[in-house]
Amino acid sequence: MSRITAAPGCHATSGGGPAPKGAPVVAMIGAPNSGKSTLFNALTGAKVQMGNWPGTSVEVSRGEWRVDGDARDLIDFPGAYSLDAMSPDEELTREMLVHRDDGERPDAVVVVVDATALARGLYLFTEIAEHPNRIVVAVTKLDVAAAQGTDIDVAALQDALDVPVVAVDPRRRTGLDDVATAVTGALTGCKRIVRPTGGTPGTPCDSAAPVALGMPDSGPVAGTGSGPVAGTDADAEEELVGKRFEDIDAAVTAATTDHGARVTATDRIDRFALHPVAGPLLFLAVMWAVFQITTTVAAPFQDGMEGFVTGGLSDRFRDGLAAVGLGGGIVEGLLVDGIIAGVGMVLSFAPLMALMFLCLAVLEDSGYMARAAVVTDRVMRAIGLPGKAFIPLIVGFGCNVPAISATRVLGNPRHRILTALLIPFTSCTARLVVYVMLAAVFFPGSAGNVVFAMYVISIALVVLTGLVLRRTLWRAMPSEPLVIDLPTYQLPVPRMALSVMWLRLKGFLKTAGGIIVGTVVAVWALLAMPAVPGHSFGDENLNPGDSAYGVMSQAIAPVFEPAGFGSWTLTGTLVTGFVAKEAVISTWAQIYSLDDVTDDTAEQQAESPLAREIRADFEQASGGHELAAVWAFMIFLLAYTPCVATLTAQKREIGWRWTLFGFGVQLAGSWLLAVAVFQVLKVFL
Repeated sequence: MSRITAAPGCHATSGGGPAPKGAPVVAMIGAPNSGKSTLFNALTGAKVQMGNWPGTSVEVSRGEWRVDGDARDLIDFPGAYSLDAMSPDEELTREMLVHRDDGERPDAVVVVVDATALARGLYLFTEIAEHPNRIVVAVTKLDVAAAQGTDIDVAALQDALDVPVVAVDPRRRTGLDDVATAVTGALTGCKRIVRPTGGTPGTPCDSAAPVALGMPDSGPVAGTGSGPVAGTDADAEEELVGKRFEDIDAAVTAATTDHGARVTATDRIDRFALHPVAGPLLFLAVMWAVFQITTTVAAPFQDGMEGFVTGGLSDRFRDGLAAVGLGGGIVEGLLVDGIIAGVGMVLSFAPLMALMFLCLAVLEDSGYMARAAVVTDRVMRAIGLPGKAFIPLIVGFGCNVPAISATRVLGNPRHRILTALLIPFTSCTARLVVYVMLAAVFFPGSAGNVVFAMYVISIALVVLTGLVLRRTLWRAMPSEPLVIDLPTYQLPVPRMALSVMWLRLKGFLKTAGGIIVGTVVAVWALLAMPAVPGHSFGDENLNPGDSAYGVMSQAIAPVFEPAGFGSWTLTGTLVTGFVAKEAVISTWAQIYSLDDVTDDTAEQQAESPLAREIRADFEQASGGHELAAVWAFMIFLLAYTPCVATLTAQKREIGWRWTLFGFGVQLAGSWLLAVAVFQVLKVFL
């Protein structure tokens, strides 16, 4: 058995974990958008851990796959079109399947092939088959290929490839048992090499004697011997590649029946979605609709969650503490006014985040997100990045941490550095909860439009910052053509979209939850700690402004007076926001010692006790220009330093030097932007 081990990372997507030690290791390999990760989630039940591969910065998914009570350690390797590594992700795949000793390779390899791009997927198969492996080919999207006029005979393809081939639809959970049966059968055999056309046939379990790809023997292949095929020079390598394509053509011819190209719904939609003018307008319209949904549909659910946590739950805790003689003291202050009020405030926004994740999952499953990358390719090129840099940037609108990791899909180091520096300008869901609250308080009739405007500003900051950096630091930035799959449009599968939403929401709450609890406790302690004589720790009569937190916040408040929010109760939240942007909300709840946050309607929410306190603060700090000050505050929150977790991810990917450079640029730039916005808008608002 192989002895492949991987350590889980700090950002787990669920509570599941890898299979027990010693379980067979099954690698899942395939091109991007082939359905590989969807199949992986279907087989593991989404009980997955994300982690960096030991000794690398490459993140992989792994999970326990149960088959008839037996555990397999299933590993979802990064998507790759071939074993010719162009990025760190692809280098890991090549390392595990080519350069490792036989005993260190996976026990079996499932090669996922998209039926709509059969030849391309089979090229990756031929490369893997040239090395000792137990291979199973899983063909996905057969229904899509049929709709396009191409039928694929899986049995004929199996005969041509001389390895098990199964049909599977991971989106609808069909064919999963066939995959399990095929892998079980492969694990009982031994590893073998399948040579390109012309290889010398041998016994099935003799790894030193390769088996041809179902093709007649036509003589030796250059570079053959007792090990894997290896070209000794450029001519031999060119000949080898040619033989691979010969085998692929023969296999495709034997297995496919082409009824003629058809004009599909995808073709008709793409005429509009990919149009140079209509395409960007559609993209903005889709994003606007997403933010309208998240700020309106989520409202009643958000109110119910907030009412439960800060209402009934707080009251029960107070009654319970009073019953055991701990009411009205430090313990009640910490548990009720600190943890429950602060964390409950953030949890009340869970329905909003769930809707956001659900909308993005639907867009991804439908196939639209790949079109968004094409639409934005021209903008990406203007700032010196390839179109596929759009992928980690889009991920950043969910959370900056995995977005930084996603820069590994970029082959050029300069592209990875620039993208990692730009990602913190993408407005993550942690900032979203602050936008929504402030928009509801100050712009109750158009909260969705305000939130959408913040995301447009976020995109503008990414583009403008990229242009500045390219014209100053990277004038000779190399350019790459956009190479990306455009999957066929599909109706999203509800179960799949909900599963993706739940994984992301659970991962977000798990990661943010620990940070929020720690921040809430720290803020509570600082608020309970007197900075003036005459008070003891936890004194209920201590004015928050006289606490350690208040004094520290007052020290930095004057810096923000030109931006219109130089009040310590406003600026202090930016310090806790550096730990986690969600902490801005929980800190306000603690400072004002208020339980009620939202009501049933936007109008009532705008009149809640917390809303009145925040409105009064902005009005006083801005000299009566509170709307201008709110815009300045939100833009500063968008552009200033990212959270600690994002900085840690940046350090891991691009090193301390570039991380500190980005930290300084964002801090200085956000202050200048906030001051400029306030000074201009106060003339008009």
